[in-house]
Amino acid sequence: MLLCGLLVFLAGCGRVESPVPATAADVVLKAETELVTDVVPRHTTLEKLLGDHGLAADTVHRLIAASGTVFDPRRLRAMQPFEIERTFDGRFRRFHYEIDADSYLHVSESATSPGELTASVLPIPKQREQGTASGEIGSETPSLFEAMEAAGERPELTLAMAEIFAGEIDFNTELQPDDRFSLVFEKFVREARPATYGAIEAAEFENAGRVLRAIRFTPAGGKPGYYDEQGRSLRRFFLASPLKFEPRITSGFSRRRFHPVLKTSRPHLGVDYGAPVGAPVVAVAAGTVVSASYDSANGRMVRLRHGSGYETYYLHLSAYGPGIRPGARVDQGQTIGKVGSTGLATGPHLDYRVRKNGEFVNPVREHANMPPGEPIPPGDRNAFDAHRDAALERLNRAAGAPAVGPSL
Repeated sequence: MLLCGLLVFLAGCGRVESPVPATAADVVLKAETELVTDVVPRHTTLEKLLGDHGLAADTVHRLIAASGTVFDPRRLRAMQPFEIERTFDGRFRRFHYEIDADSYLHVSESATSPGELTASVLPIPKQREQGTASGEIGSETPSLFEAMEAAGERPELTLAMAEIFAGEIDFNTELQPDDRFSLVFEKFVREARPATYGAIEAAEFENAGRVLRAIRFTPAGGKPGYYDEQGRSLRRFFLASPLKFEPRITSGFSRRRFHPVLKTSRPHLGVDYGAPVGAPVVAVAAGTVVSASYDSANGRMVRLRHGSGYETYYLHLSAYGPGIRPGARVDQGQTIGKVGSTGLATGPHLDYRVRKNGEFVNPVREHANMPPGEPIPPGDRNAFDAHRDAALERLNRAAGAPAVGPSL
């Protein structure tokens, strides 16, 4: 079993297991196989990996051919666990490679055709649990990542929570000391490996005195989404920010600003976000790529057209996102480029601009004025209310507070 091998891996990475010493009362049986457990090193191939662990060239070629029927060997990733079981005289028995948190590649001899290898991708056994977490922004945990780590959880959960509230909070500029959060989420426990996260079922975020709550609900015949207590979708027309976090606004919207490179006053028709080179830049709303261009002033720039007369501009990029070309459709939250300092820029940052009906407007103010999301369909209202009440009860338990009803 893969999971048994992973236990061995945790006990000693890269070891070859020897038979367990027998007690005086045992009948000593000679082990027929040895199990090698390790992780994939960097800059290797499946062929080299198997050859480096003693498999014969013809076996390696047969194994790769069998694997190729269910898995692309070029997708081999560094630091992923694997196992090789072989006899002491070098005969291959089986190979396991953990593709991701949910599945692994299994290759072994065919039970019906000796000498033939068969491959399959199998699910990794895991147990679903309900997890809870709560934390606070403070002097010892000044960032959302640090607060989540102090709560005993990993960065993936931070990003998932930030994505839920991305239409309500700009985590680049609006995070405040004493902000609090609590979550109820799915957690999948796996033997000998870190747990993985499923969906966040309910979340609460207290930001600068206002309390935001999110409940995951699936309308009849629809897709899962997050709604506030009144049943309004948290998915807004615009995200609150074109960056994940934690960059900062370094220059605001102005009709007259001193340009740091040109040394003259001129309009600044966007918002500058200071961020490291390579930080992902996302589309604030679904739309169409008008242009992906370069010039000496704006550097690499992506321009998107959205509904309701809006266009958004993303300047000084170091690179464009995959598939970003004129005419391409983009989804809200899709990566359209990476932060850089191309064009007239003193350092890495994103100059983000919004144009409405042909006129540039203040992005921060425009985002704040976005209308609330669409409400739950009337036919789903009773089901949502019952689901919401149960979710809020679990959320209050997660926060350590007494159960209360929704604040309608």
